[in-house]
Amino acid sequence: MPLYIVTVSIDMANQNQDRFSEFRHRQVSTNGISMHVAELGDLSAPPVLLLHGFPELWLSWRHQMAALAANGYRAIAPDLRGFGDTDVPADPLAYTLFHIIGDLIGLLDQLELSRVFVVGHDWGAYMAWHLCLFRPDRVRALVNIGIPYSPRSPSVKPIDNFFKLLGDGFYICQFQEPGRAEASFARYEVPTVLKKFFSIKLDNLSAPPGMEIIDHLEEPPSLEWISEDELQYFAEKIQKNGFTGPLNYYRNLDKNWELMAPWQGAKIQVPTKFILVTKEVGYKTYGMEMTVKGGRMKEVVPNLDVVSVEGYHFIQQEKAEEVTSEILSYFSSQI
Repeated sequence: MPLYIVTVSIDMANQNQDRFSEFRHRQVSTNGISMHVAELGDLSAPPVLLLHGFPELWLSWRHQMAALAANGYRAIAPDLRGFGDTDVPADPLAYTLFHIIGDLIGLLDQLELSRVFVVGHDWGAYMAWHLCLFRPDRVRALVNIGIPYSPRSPSVKPIDNFFKLLGDGFYICQFQEPGRAEASFARYEVPTVLKKFFSIKLDNLSAPPGMEIIDHLEEPPSLEWISEDELQYFAEKIQKNGFTGPLNYYRNLDKNWELMAPWQGAKIQVPTKFILVTKEVGYKTYGMEMTVKGGRMKEVVPNLDVVSVEGYHFIQQEKAEEVTSEILSYFSSQI
């Protein structure tokens, strides 16, 4: 039996040049795009699909991939649509949650995987929630990090709500106007933009009046949990296509709200562990703690376990060992 069907190819030139060559790198044709996928672990082992966020790549999961492979799993981490070595469609409307989840289902089909474990963070967590909502038949269990499941409001669009409650200085509001964030980011080198986001420790991601969010964020001299080599890898891949693709995820929040109307009131039934990050942006300010600990999320995700890990937004990199332990313990209980 062939390793993959014909629409999957191994990018050997890229792999030879890759500084993280212990991972297998492939391009997979799915849902009309070419998706870059990194893997580690035995091909016959239970598969784990890892979904990254903004402004990240598959490399965000390097620590978890190594541990999963060492513990008998097959780790599969794609660059999502618009990121890294995956295609970047020009149409802003090509970044709805249906496009992203369509990519993921196509990926699983091409890899001939009927069901997988899933781990998500940031936008990856958002997509993982909806993957479980739309296609629970494809997910064995979920570990989601930092971003709780928020049921759809029946009457209020998310961007209208953000502007009303948080104003133009809120980062998601600033990201709505095409070109605005790109222009402000362009005043800095890409590694600087990444360091500013990677070091977020504000509880409220809003800039003062008249200031862009990227100017409001501070640049640390260094980050303990990411090497210069790793930072340069992120920067080189993002520099290749720019930030517009990733920013289009934010620009489709209202469109996602419109498309989700048929699932109003639907529950996520997949067995789930949620990792609550205690210093996450919005943990107090935006009601995240109350949503999770107050039981509201349990109402819509009934098969839910919650654990807390102390740290900041990019917790799977900052507290890699602790997060990985939570992932492994949960998935082992679901086999």
